[in-house]
Amino acid sequence: MNIALWLERAGKTHPDLPAAALGARVILDYGALAMRAARLAGALRTRCKLNCGDRVAIVAKNCVAYLETLYGIWHAGLAGVLVNAKLHGAEIGYILEHSGARACFASAGLDADIAPFVPKSLEHLIVIGSPDYERLFAADAISAVPRAPEDLAWLFYTSGTTGRPKGAMLTHRVLSVLSHAYAAEVDPIAPGDAIVHAAPMSHGSGLYIMAYMARLGIHVIPESGAFEPAEVFRLFDRWPRASMFAAPTIVKRLTDAGNACDPKNIRTIIWGGAPMYVEDALRALDRFGPRLAQIYGQGESPMTITTLSKEDIGERAHPRWQARLASAGRPFACVEVIVADSEDHALPPGEAGEILCRGDVVMSGYWQDPRASAATLRNGWLHTGDLGAFDADGYLTLKDRSKDVIISGGSNIYPREVEEVLLRHPHVREVSVIGRANPKWGEIVVAYVVGDAAAGELDQLCLSAIARFKRPKDYVFIDALPKNNYGKILKTELRAMDAKQQAR
Repeated sequence: MNIALWLERAGKTHPDLPAAALGARVILDYGALAMRAARLAGALRTRCKLNCGDRVAIVAKNCVAYLETLYGIWHAGLAGVLVNAKLHGAEIGYILEHSGARACFASAGLDADIAPFVPKSLEHLIVIGSPDYERLFAADAISAVPRAPEDLAWLFYTSGTTGRPKGAMLTHRVLSVLSHAYAAEVDPIAPGDAIVHAAPMSHGSGLYIMAYMARLGIHVIPESGAFEPAEVFRLFDRWPRASMFAAPTIVKRLTDAGNACDPKNIRTIIWGGAPMYVEDALRALDRFGPRLAQIYGQGESPMTITTLSKEDIGERAHPRWQARLASAGRPFACVEVIVADSEDHALPPGEAGEILCRGDVVMSGYWQDPRASAATLRNGWLHTGDLGAFDADGYLTLKDRSKDVIISGGSNIYPREVEEVLLRHPHVREVSVIGRANPKWGEIVVAYVVGDAAAGELDQLCLSAIARFKRPKDYVFIDALPKNNYGKILKTELRAMDAKQQAR
């Protein structure tokens, strides 16, 4: 089934309901949005001569037009390649070439950044909002082109922190299942409920677009097109019962912001993309109340491996409440999840291993990369590369990425465990722990700290909470940690920086 059918139906059954807003103003109702998507689809098929399955890229900042463009692509039976607008032109050029995109929609200004790197395979570079763009909507509307559940809908490029990004192939079935999982287990949606797209629509926030279309929700785009705490708080006041997806670093910024906000106007703040440190979660819970939920997933199983519900996060009276708060929650109903050894055998509760999952929400493979597909999907399981352990109650706690584990003197040390302790110090704002090569121990633990705490105080804090061998042997104080465009800390860059410093 073509995922675009959800919008096509909404346009017929509830044409007057608001579908998209820019800040406080409704811009499109469902009737108008569905018609624009159908007309754009007609233009893509007849004027641009695109065929079923062709890839069409969107390189755009968050905007109302993102919705009609994405749904126009799907409506036409094409596959979307949604690209982070903050990438360098050369990085975007690689994705355009690798995906074989025949057309690309770009925000005004970004077209100039892309132009020097456009591959020969790209036939159309269309600036969103331009006269050429608007002329596309003069085409005759067409019905949504039938697609099979296994047909490609979204080519989701990974963030590429360890090399070239890979294109996870997300089918119409995957998008349908993840949408149902979100609405059933994370954030039930009623018609008229809003989602504030302050995170990139090319990735995290965009993956929830479909669920809101199915449930007749309102897509609210901040006028800034980005994340500004004061603006987000104003939008929560304007659109009561609004939700928002955010990376943990963004939730932390919301928590720390001094702006007034009535938490009762917030339906749910969902965090994902990286673990939330317990200290940060506690502070967010104190400020916003039981309106927080967590998801754990990857582009390869988008947003849908485990979830920690609002009820779990808010149930302070539970005897294992804080342990659950440190976890990534329980598996979604639509996936099977195990913690496995090197032979893919499930491990018992309490034992750490690689997190594997399988189900209808898992990608069909990596675009044009059969070797990586076979390695990642071997034995029928998605191998996440993340390490974790289930507790006796079935809650999954993430340890670290397998490549980030520090082996010192033959013992495994999980950086996140050390980071959690260091963040208890009131003068530590951010921290990232890495391993440094050492001739005696193999590796030693090194903490990169943003803040003005004394190293001796941090040492004593660690000695009071974790085994002596886990405490950092060196503390490096820096102004900011390196991060990618999604707010994830880049340990690869930290390790390179550390190695360079040690070589001097």
